[in-house]
Amino acid sequence: MIKPLRKAVFPVAGLGTRFLPATKAMAKEMLPVVDKPLIQYAVEEARAAGIEQFCMVTGRGKTAIVEHFDIAYELEATLRGRGKDAELRSLRDWQPAAGSIVTVRQQEPLGLGHAIWCARAFIGDDPFAILLPDDLILSETPVTKQLANAYYETGGCVVAVTEVPHEQTQRYGILDVGADDGRLVEVKGLVEKPKPEDAPSDLSIIGRYVLTSGVIQHLSRMERGAGGEVQLTDAMAKMIGHEPFHGLRYEGRRFDCGDKIGFLEAQIAFALKRPDMGPAVKQFLSGYCADLFPRG
Repeated sequence: MIKPLRKAVFPVAGLGTRFLPATKAMAKEMLPVVDKPLIQYAVEEARAAGIEQFCMVTGRGKTAIVEHFDIAYELEATLRGRGKDAELRSLRDWQPAAGSIVTVRQQEPLGLGHAIWCARAFIGDDPFAILLPDDLILSETPVTKQLANAYYETGGCVVAVTEVPHEQTQRYGILDVGADDGRLVEVKGLVEKPKPEDAPSDLSIIGRYVLTSGVIQHLSRMERGAGGEVQLTDAMAKMIGHEPFHGLRYEGRRFDCGDKIGFLEAQIAFALKRPDMGPAVKQFLSGYCADLFPRG
């Protein structure tokens, strides 16, 4: 029997040094794309996949993330008093149910695997999703929903994957692939940040996972991998062969919002999709294009 997927973990303890000075006093997950912070996009995506319980793995200076999902009584009272019903709905419509968000603290920056291990009490014996808010994906069906569907289909671990340039494999977790139907890829092995000459493929894991609780057993050994950190990829690799493990070529366009260029591109792409903003954004972009690429 396949257990229902009801839990998600959000590793949000990073310092966000690539966005200094903006992130000196502000969590990078609170950086807005158009008018919503990255962490809200991630939580909304998880909810769309049927997930009901959310765990934020935080660090020092991350209290704003938790407060964002609390009720702002004074603000709501002010909006209500001024008749700003649309703005009030924009605060209430996405808010998770009371008691559905918990936090745990990652005291030391020992890697993604260590962050997931910190959420072990929350995970228990259940399957769970992992969403890295830095990866923002524009898609018709939310990517975590796509992964959930594949999990119910295969009954095992599923990770979102995409092709990367061969010369960039040392930046990613790379799959050693078996059977491949064009959508689901059988995972024979995983290698964390291999050199291009050592990479078994060009299929990279992005920041979306559905895993079973068995990964915690391997993370508990605190074995250090690439960069001297506890690598989630290494723990997942030990699960291969013991249960189904697949990569899913997801539908959608990914933006790396941990990178300044990717973050700026996401701003434009998400604004263009908005009916209330798209036409105006197209208009000012056409002006820039005319300056950059004059005719004749």
